[in-house]
Amino acid sequence: MDGNTSGEDGNDIDWNTEDELEIDNFTLSSSSSLTVPGGEAVVGCGESSSSPGPSNSKVVDHFIGMGFSGKMVAKAIQEHGEENTDSILETLLTYSALESSPQAQQQVDCNPCSSDNEGSFLDDFSDMDSFSDNEEIINPTSEKEKKMSSLVNMGYTVEEASIAIERCGLDSTVVELTDFIFAAQMARAEDVNFPLEEKPRPNHAYKKRKLLEYEMLKKKRQMRLGNQTTGEDDETVHLPNPMVGFGIPSEPCLKTQRNLPEAARGPPYFYYENVALAPKGVWTTISRFLYDVQPEFVDSKYFCAAARKRGYVHNLPLDNRFPLIPLPPNTIHEAFPLTRKWWPSWDTRTKLNCLQTCIASAKLTERIRKAIEDYDGEPPLGVQKYVLDECRKWNLVWVGRNKVAPLEPDEVEMLLGFPKNHTRGISRTDRYKSLGNSFQVDTVAYHLSVLREMFPNGINLLSLFSGIGGAEIALHRLGIPLKNVVSVEKSAVNRSVVRSWWEQTNQRGNLYDLDDVQQLNGDSLEHYMNLFGGFDLVVGGSPCNNLAGSNRHHRDGLEGKESSLFYDYFRILDLVKCIMSKNN
Repeated sequence: MDGNTSGEDGNDIDWNTEDELEIDNFTLSSSSSLTVPGGEAVVGCGESSSSPGPSNSKVVDHFIGMGFSGKMVAKAIQEHGEENTDSILETLLTYSALESSPQAQQQVDCNPCSSDNEGSFLDDFSDMDSFSDNEEIINPTSEKEKKMSSLVNMGYTVEEASIAIERCGLDSTVVELTDFIFAAQMARAEDVNFPLEEKPRPNHAYKKRKLLEYEMLKKKRQMRLGNQTTGEDDETVHLPNPMVGFGIPSEPCLKTQRNLPEAARGPPYFYYENVALAPKGVWTTISRFLYDVQPEFVDSKYFCAAARKRGYVHNLPLDNRFPLIPLPPNTIHEAFPLTRKWWPSWDTRTKLNCLQTCIASAKLTERIRKAIEDYDGEPPLGVQKYVLDECRKWNLVWVGRNKVAPLEPDEVEMLLGFPKNHTRGISRTDRYKSLGNSFQVDTVAYHLSVLREMFPNGINLLSLFSGIGGAEIALHRLGIPLKNVVSVEKSAVNRSVVRSWWEQTNQRGNLYDLDDVQQLNGDSLEHYMNLFGGFDLVVGGSPCNNLAGSNRHHRDGLEGKESSLFYDYFRILDLVKCIMSKNN
């Protein structure tokens, strides 16, 4: 794989991770304010290759070895002289940031990584003294302006700073704001993993949504629930800050009671998950279809050492929740104690960002090593910022002196709460892909823990979009016997992982695995429900491809080709409720 998870089956990628990646309308003006040219961490256009400029010194060779083009190095040396290496590096990093800006991209016709465009790029920006964004915040007076000024002085654009403050809130710290911007930059960088496709025609999904919406509204009207709808279809559901939902283990009593609409009450219980930072109106629509139940937004950083912002719509009770024991590691150093020896003091991270479906390349980690190895003490602030930027984007950890590395699949399994070697036996590419799209088991188990006293003799589960079995593992770890599980998952690789886990854990119940939610109709559901008496829980998280912030080209919301499968979750859940109601 050569450290590149997207190198295999590039045209067969049909799932997209979230993060967090899930930035709402967050179109940045540059991929990263300090990204080295050609430094795409997974897939890119490659290194620009051009011969060195007028100097043949070791300085030129050193910077070319770091990945900068010869023409760019010659330009920087001409400005500062060969002796001032710190200033040369700062200038090269600035050039690379400018090169990825919209102005520079306008100079590129076809291949933005081609060295043929470097001349015009350097000429266009050689006379610039500073970023024009700074001119807009000269004398900050309000709290917002002060924070924007701080972010701009750190090298971010006014647009990035403004959107981050708007989404995170004015009371957010500068660290939280920079993490938000890093997540957005990571989303843009990850776009290279997904090939451009012909934009899917939305007609079928649109008609399906309208038909389902009409049926749902008609049903609500008949049940006199119309006055309980929000009436805010065009408004985005407000995300809480901090994102702790109705309670977390450290603060369990934030909310223990809520009034559910009559149509939402179980049986069966249902539990739906998707990315929190979806496009405007998505969560309002999801909530409206799922019987006007308000979402519970939770960031998994309160359960483990990695962030994972998700929304959950469910009709489960809220009181008497409890976490899985033993509690998982809560910080990076708790999770990976051997990294302490090599962790520099200027890397202040304690949590990882959302775990992705892809990892950084060996080329990027080597570039980082070369950028800092010549400094006996701390590297200059500009180099620190560049390194931290990439470490946050790709969840790199320190494994040696001046050496960073991406997480291994078994380390990702541990962070997400899966058993050791849960995905072992499939390719590394598939392991990262499947894990990146999975539940965080400890978070889900905390919500499902209320079911243990309710189903001491076992539970019948309908698991839609099962993935690698996050919900099944959460119930198993909670001590809830799995009597009958109908698991629907289109990936044969994921189905094999779930089947293998089922056999390795000596489950005594029955596992029925199906491959397509769209083919699951009323007759099939009635067959299984007559077989073992109905479902106690319907769980699932439909694909987030068209919701996640990383998908700039097809972020079509619930009208998208993949994310419109949410309506199949609702269709199946409603069929289950109708069949159970009829049988009762």
